[in-house]
Amino acid sequence: MPELTTQAIADGLEAARVRTHGLTTLEEAELTKQHNVLMSPLVWDLAHIGQQEDLWLLRGGNAAAQGLLSCKVEQLYDAFEHPRAERVTLPLLSPTESRRYIADVRGRVLEGLERLGDGDPFPYVMVEQHEQQHVETMLATHQLRRGEPVLGGGAALPAGRDVAHDSVLVPAGEFVLGVDGDAEPWSLDNERPAHVVDLPAFRIGRFPVTNGEWRRFVEAGGYDEPRWWSATGWEYRQQADLRRPLFWSADGSRRRFNLVEEIPDDEPVQHVCFHEAQAYAAWAGARLPTEQEWEKACVWDPALGRRRRWPWGDSEWTPALANLGGEGLRPAAVGAYPAGASAYGAEQMMGDVWEWTSSGFEAWPGFEPMLYATYSAPFFGGDYRVLRGGAWSVGSNAVRPSFRNWDLPIRRQIFCGLRLAWDV
Repeated sequence: MPELTTQAIADGLEAARVRTHGLTTLEEAELTKQHNVLMSPLVWDLAHIGQQEDLWLLRGGNAAAQGLLSCKVEQLYDAFEHPRAERVTLPLLSPTESRRYIADVRGRVLEGLERLGDGDPFPYVMVEQHEQQHVETMLATHQLRRGEPVLGGGAALPAGRDVAHDSVLVPAGEFVLGVDGDAEPWSLDNERPAHVVDLPAFRIGRFPVTNGEWRRFVEAGGYDEPRWWSATGWEYRQQADLRRPLFWSADGSRRRFNLVEEIPDDEPVQHVCFHEAQAYAAWAGARLPTEQEWEKACVWDPALGRRRRWPWGDSEWTPALANLGGEGLRPAAVGAYPAGASAYGAEQMMGDVWEWTSSGFEAWPGFEPMLYATYSAPFFGGDYRVLRGGAWSVGSNAVRPSFRNWDLPIRRQIFCGLRLAWDV
């Protein structure tokens, strides 16, 4: 486990900021435009990152205290008060003003960090993860934007290998679900506390479902057969006229950051909503895993009777173990990370694509909100479905096996795919 030294905290904050700048070094018109109604203008995300850093690290979470922005300007960046669809109409800071603001905040934060001593490092960890989450949101905005490509094709990724698209057995028994803060200091409130869960035996896909496998579902008429879809899913499939994953074209190509390319069969499929994932699973004679099943298959070590910190063990992430950090701008081919396998033999459970589970977003028993009290609690108990494992787009410090993402079951702009499960 990395020691949370002041240097490690500063390095993490800087790594997130480098990614932020890489996605916002654009012409002003590109930053202030709303590229899709589902997303904020990029300039909103840019200043919001600074506003949250100001709130949690300069004011200790005291929203009543005066920040570096006036109260009138600061409220423009309240995500609860202003839905994404209306943010383009707000009198936001300009790109130049936003960059100046976040640089000012960061300079003051680093000065305070030097005086942290034995103080609580968690707010810094939380703020770093918040910025990395907005980096991922901005990547989704870039994927939705139209126009000349600005990100390129991405760095090279490890090659895949010939693999069996089979499943692995996870025997029945107890395991520890979730984590505690002392064992995993990066964890957020909805990941806690650790508690014992007893699960029946199940099987889970060795790999995520691939583009090639999904193409067979399309060609078999899976989008035209109500029997594979839930009633709600079929209603949405008709309403939204779903025919294939988002960004796929009927000619067998896809659009990725405005580059048009052939769809590689061996990559995990992405940009499918929960309803599509559920329908595919039914067509394949399977189901989606619960998030409890997913976490057990990912981190439980049956030989030692304890959790691993990562699927491959307790050693830190490296680019040889999982596709995280966004350099490749796409999922890696299946079979690319054999050293990253879990104790049960499941591969690529971290990175590549967020994986839909069948679980609704609920609090673990004993849940206590963290200092950012509205991070999780307002979203419990609704229509949200949990996604696990992170994606290629996620910063390595912003995800772990216990991390719980959630979104509405109709969302496809996120970098989401699936892995199948079966009863035993």
